[in-house]
Amino acid sequence: MIIGKRIEEARKKMGMTQEQLGNMLGVSKVSICGYEKGTRTPTMENFLDLIEILGLEPDYVLGRDIEVKNKKDKSYKIIMAEEDIQIIKELKNNRELYNKLCSDPKRIIELINRKIMK
Repeated sequence: MIIGKRIEEARKKMGMTQEQLGNMLGVSKVSICGYEKGTRTPTMENFLDLIEILGLEPDYVLGRDIEVKNKKDKSYKIIMAEEDIQIIKELKNNRELYNKLCSDPKRIIELINRKIMK
């Protein structure tokens, strides 16, 4: 979803419609809509053309834009999307849920997913 959101934001920032972007890329408006909604994945060639047209960095579009380092082990780092970091911050604001997630993340996520999908 991060990829689609970032493509859509960049397209709108440039004042382009989905149809205009599709014409520049050589795909249909429906394909652009699918990329933005996350229901379609562009080919590698189209992805590279897309980020060039929109002036985006590949790591940013892929949600690899913020480097997170371990305080104790400086050699350990991961790269995360800003949206992922925001989710973690919000979870930490809800201590009870955060503690439950820490105790058994897989089980708690499954329970939340079941509740949402009802």
